[in-house]
Amino acid sequence: MMLSQTIQTDAIRDFAVAVSDGLRKVGQRELPSVYLYDELGTALFEAITLLPEYGLTRAEERLLRRRAGDMLDSLPPPVAVVELGSGSGRKTRWILEALAVREPIAYFPIDISASALVKCHQELGSLGAISIVGLEKSYLEGLQEAAARRRPDQTLLVLFLGSTIGNFDPPAAEKFLSDLRRHLKPGDALLLGADLEKSVGDMLLAYDDPAGVTAAFNLNLLARINRELGGNFVLRNFEHHVRYQTTDRRIEMHLRSKRTHTVSIRAAEFACTLKEGETIWTEACHKFRVEEIPGLARRTGFRCEAQWIDPEWTFAENLLIVS
Repeated sequence: MMLSQTIQTDAIRDFAVAVSDGLRKVGQRELPSVYLYDELGTALFEAITLLPEYGLTRAEERLLRRRAGDMLDSLPPPVAVVELGSGSGRKTRWILEALAVREPIAYFPIDISASALVKCHQELGSLGAISIVGLEKSYLEGLQEAAARRRPDQTLLVLFLGSTIGNFDPPAAEKFLSDLRRHLKPGDALLLGADLEKSVGDMLLAYDDPAGVTAAFNLNLLARINRELGGNFVLRNFEHHVRYQTTDRRIEMHLRSKRTHTVSIRAAEFACTLKEGETIWTEACHKFRVEEIPGLARRTGFRCEAQWIDPEWTFAENLLIVS
């Protein structure tokens, strides 16, 4: 069997195990949010970022466009840039352009979606003095490889943009940042995006838009299980459902069953009966308070060097330096 076939087989097996484990959970069935982002899911998410109700991406773009130079001031050259979950790389342009003024750039976009990496090359490949090495890997695997490729004199700037850190529950976020820190050296940096608390109505609308794009994004996870794992989910039997958990300060995306029915997944050798009204939890989006981020940094081996906050859609870009 060729290496590419082996990798694909392993990925399908891992997907099947993750799906069956999540659907077996007692009390609240779950599906891992990472599997929302196949080729179609990635395209749908890119569409979500353009919706008027989803202000997060525009807020981050405003901060990066206006303050990229300030964000780089405390990082001496030469700098290599690593981006976790690069997507199309559209927002990253501002950082790379600001760096290109002073030095050639080594840029390592990391994404589990091959199509996203292709779009990233298309979006950023025309920038001058830039070398792009796309890594189709998980966050930490990709970071480990990028760190191994850097020159001894290079500082690593890791970009974790958007609000993906909010997809982790707080203990998992701390563990992830601690794991990330272990691949870095003192003086390396992490530019961390974090969405902040705002009115519940605005938050719910951002994840349940009237056009139904987020609903399509969520339902595509079931369609992906059908395509890749031989599932028999009937999508019309489910509806997109969003709720806000005030105590935990998180938006939750669910898929709610509209009727009692049985589903099976051939590759997972698994079947279950979903009751009417029962939900499958697909994503959590924790919303931060700006004052909690420096403490999170300290506990995970960083110091918070600076924070920039967008006033229109409360969002924070945080520069964390490895202690």
